Amino acid sequence: MALEVTQILLNAQSPDGTVRKIAEDNLKQFQEHNLSAFLVSLSHELANNDKPPESRRLAGLILKNSLDAKESARKQELVTRWVALDPSVKAQIKTALSQTLASVVADARHTSAQVIAKIAAIELPQGEWPELVGSLLANMGGPQMEQPAHLKQATLEALGYVCEEVSADILAQEQVNSILTAVVQGMNSSETSNDVRLAATHALYNALDFAQTNFENDMERDYIMRVVCEATLSPDVRVRQAAFECLVSIGSTYYDKLAPYMQDIFAITSKAVREDEEPVALQATEFWSSICDEEIEIQEEYSADFSGDSEVPYFQFIKQALPALVPLLLETLTKQEEDQDLEEGAWNLSMAGGTCLGLVARTVGDDVVPLVMPFVQENVSKPDWRCREAATYAFGSILEGPSLDKLTPLVNVALTFMLNAMKDSNNHVKDTTAWTLGRIFEFLHGPSIETPVINQTNLHLIQAVLLESIKDTPNVAEKVCGAIYFLAQGYEESGQTSSPLSPFFQSIVQALLATTEREDSGDSRLRTSAYETLNEVVRISTEDTASIVVQLVPVIMQKLNHTLEMAVLSSDDREKQSELQALLCGVLQVIIQKLGASETTKYGIVQYADQMMGLFLRVFACRSATVHEEAMLAIGALAYATGAEFGKYMGEFYRYLEMGLQNFEEYQVCAVTVGVVGDICRALEEKVLPYCDGIMTQLLKDLSSNQLHRSVKPPIFSCFGDIALAIGEHFEKYLIYAMPMLQGAAELSAQPSGSDDEMIEYNNQLRSGIFEAYSGIFQGFKSNKAELMAPYAGHILQFIQNVYHDKDRDEVVTKAAIGVMGDLADTLGASSAALFQRTVFFKDFLDECTSSDDQQLKETAEWAQGTISRILSG
Repeated sequence: MALEVTQILLNAQSPDGTVRKIAEDNLKQFQEHNLSAFLVSLSHELANNDKPPESRRLAGLILKNSLDAKESARKQELVTRWVALDPSVKAQIKTALSQTLASVVADARHTSAQVIAKIAAIELPQGEWPELVGSLLANMGGPQMEQPAHLKQATLEALGYVCEEVSADILAQEQVNSILTAVVQGMNSSETSNDVRLAATHALYNALDFAQTNFENDMERDYIMRVVCEATLSPDVRVRQAAFECLVSIGSTYYDKLAPYMQDIFAITSKAVREDEEPVALQATEFWSSICDEEIEIQEEYSADFSGDSEVPYFQFIKQALPALVPLLLETLTKQEEDQDLEEGAWNLSMAGGTCLGLVARTVGDDVVPLVMPFVQENVSKPDWRCREAATYAFGSILEGPSLDKLTPLVNVALTFMLNAMKDSNNHVKDTTAWTLGRIFEFLHGPSIETPVINQTNLHLIQAVLLESIKDTPNVAEKVCGAIYFLAQGYEESGQTSSPLSPFFQSIVQALLATTEREDSGDSRLRTSAYETLNEVVRISTEDTASIVVQLVPVIMQKLNHTLEMAVLSSDDREKQSELQALLCGVLQVIIQKLGASETTKYGIVQYADQMMGLFLRVFACRSATVHEEAMLAIGALAYATGAEFGKYMGEFYRYLEMGLQNFEEYQVCAVTVGVVGDICRALEEKVLPYCDGIMTQLLKDLSSNQLHRSVKPPIFSCFGDIALAIGEHFEKYLIYAMPMLQGAAELSAQPSGSDDEMIEYNNQLRSGIFEAYSGIFQGFKSNKAELMAPYAGHILQFIQNVYHDKDRDEVVTKAAIGVMGDLADTLGASSAALFQRTVFFKDFLDECTSSDDQQLKETAEWAQGTISRILSG
């Protein structure tokens, strides 16, 4: 059945475009006309040691891509296709793959291990290929039969990939035990091949989720931990790094089992941080970060006191390690790299140490301060820039976690020093100082802070320093933008007609606009940062600066217009244009929301509405997903601000609205468009009616599609409610299509989610969307045609009952459910009395909500209770 494909595979990698295209077409035709022969041929190519490495590599890659895809609908299609193959064909392919694990060519072994795991992911959950684990373990040999190192290495790699691909409940415990035994033996210091040890260590990393039972057993856990700790001392740097990666994962997965090992772990991690190569030291540092993450999560989840008999496993490892851990982390801070501040995405030991120190501060709070401050005071003025930068970084890292009482006196002293340090001769120091100022403004400044560190006296100096430093190198200027962002955010809830920032508002806006125009602003995130900061400054602006915000509109429109006239000659040009348009549409959206929120400033939007809408429509013509999304959001804001006047744009805008609703691939665009439909319904009310047939048709298509990401479906249901509220009794013609969809989704959401947090969250979003739909439909029919909802009332009440009994419902769903119960009684009146008489749960539900601390929920429940009582007593 296998055909000769070597030459075609080689041609498919030819530098000659014509040759390559013919080969790619040949492969595609072969695949379409005879899939079985195609896959068998590829597996034979991969398995044949006489074939060139290049053709074997591509054969393996195509095989892998024939079994798996990132996109879920495509993945399902490939799985179905594999399942449908003749068993003898699948057996041939699996035999060839198993043989390839013994190949002397590393690439072929590696690819084969990956493809075996992809097939395992499809077959093991179906109870097929039961012999896989046994046959792989046989490759590991035993006392009587020593196998070649390269076969053991490839087999361990395959076992690791299988564990990565299949979920932990698929394998039987005896299989898990056998896998772990083989893996741990492969990691043992008695193993002479470093490649085998490395593959075994990677395999353990992937198998840790399967080891729950083994970690419950003291002896087995001790053995696994001993082998992992020994592997951190391997002479091979790759093995040491992989072993620490295992430790990091164990720290997260088995936190409650770590207590007996922590002393040894501290010894090996501190040795690695101080003496080992950077990749290893980084993982050793990461172990402590992962322990911080665990302890922060425990504190957040169980914020009640941890009494001695508490069942919550909280060992305060960080607090215990603090006297030794903090000095270790402070040592790392002076190991900076020369240009780390210029490289985006740079990561090294000093950055990892600072990040870990920040997590330590969040974990233990005030206790970290006395251990860090002497280091800060000792180093912050030293001649060596590394010391000054490290001291500043240490100070900035501990600003989140400790109490304001502890930090405020220190920051009051440090602030002037930090502002002066913005003139430091070293770029690194200025970069970190600006970042630290941003942290000061984020955590010690704002409406809820009793004694803010920023006051009328020092604000003048602060803004003067920031506006001077924003002209510095791009990396420093970007951090300064961040500092201005948090400075502005701190004045968010002033609720006054004026803000302390008002006198500086114009100069801040001008400085940010000048920053966006800098020649070097595109080299880093500087331009994006400047626009994001401008958005925040506009968002917190007060009435006395509204005229400056209005003046911004033509400036931003001109910039947006300029992007439409840019010469787009390459994909880089297109990307630059697209990024700029997204940023500018984002600024206009914020301005529209700000000015549109008050009657006194709305004129600023109305006078430019036609021009803005014209620009947004021209942006759509560029057809880029991100721009589409941002422009769509801006249009939603414009619809809300202009109200019924928005109707005049619908003729031209409607086709883009429809395109957005049809955009399954870029589902965020689809979700945003659904939200804009809601904005338009609220703006136009009944005037949206001429467009409703098209909109409802598309929304119903979206709901029926299995290609559309599930996260878009709850907002679509919510949108039904918006449409029904807008068009009232005219929604009648959509009822026979919408209600079965709502009922089906309600039943789906009633299925148990188990302990899957993502599924619980999604179910709550789905229910919330369904309730918003029901609420809008009830209210839309209330004054006329209320009887249309009578046939559905029983089902809706049953749905509310199911939600009431679900312990995983969140507050939003509770509020929405109670609201719909009141809407049902209010709309159907006396005709729903019999339904309520037959149910008892609603009294308990209402009692629960009327005694809630949430004022809004309490009021909704009292209204619903009054409405139901009225119809029952009538």
